[in-house]
Amino acid sequence: MVGYIESVETMGLVDGPGIRYVVFMQGCPLRCLYCHNPETWADRKENPTTPEELVKKILRFKPYFEDGGGVTFSGGEPLHQPEFLLETLKLCKEQGIHTCLDTSGVGKGMEEEILKYVDLVILDIKAVDPEEYTKITSQPIQTSLKFLELCQKMNKKMWLRQVIVPGLNDDEEHILKLKHFIKNLKNIENVELLPYHLYGTSKYKKLGIPYRLEGVPAMDIDRCKQLQDLLTK
Repeated sequence: MVGYIESVETMGLVDGPGIRYVVFMQGCPLRCLYCHNPETWADRKENPTTPEELVKKILRFKPYFEDGGGVTFSGGEPLHQPEFLLETLKLCKEQGIHTCLDTSGVGKGMEEEILKYVDLVILDIKAVDPEEYTKITSQPIQTSLKFLELCQKMNKKMWLRQVIVPGLNDDEEHILKLKHFIKNLKNIENVELLPYHLYGTSKYKKLGIPYRLEGVPAMDIDRCKQLQDLLTK
């Protein structure tokens, strides 16, 4: 069995608790307007690795992250390679490594089995309105909602995130809808609004992909903090 990894970050600080070894996996079915990793979209069969090979690399950094940190599988969409993800998670748990899944909840099956070996789910909530979700991702919302329901059923610890984009979802109405959406969810340890940035826009030019948010400025950080206060108070 092999999987395809776009890149790794050995000392991640924002993709879960503590210091994280972050694995950015290849392939994603969504086409989010603000995606800053378009190089992970395609199912490129480059740089194949086995679960054993990957975990061997992860273990080299265990002394750095074993005190409250761990490994985070991100992407792309890690659930897009379910068999490889499952086997890698199993090996991580055998080594006593804290595992985190950074996901949109849109995969290819095996989600319940995969979640058995996940300690924390970071769920990227694109939108709570079905039409807006499709506008942002080019996909329907139902699959993501089913994944959230499964996480609730399995009592998984969760962090929730949403990217805030000027002129798209940066008003109080959107934030109050999000607040209403999450108020009855359980095991939510953290809810974070992420300000839209322009760091990944140059990648689109290199890849020859039209950037659909051309001309939209980066989100004002202070305004994003105000919306965060509205969400969490």
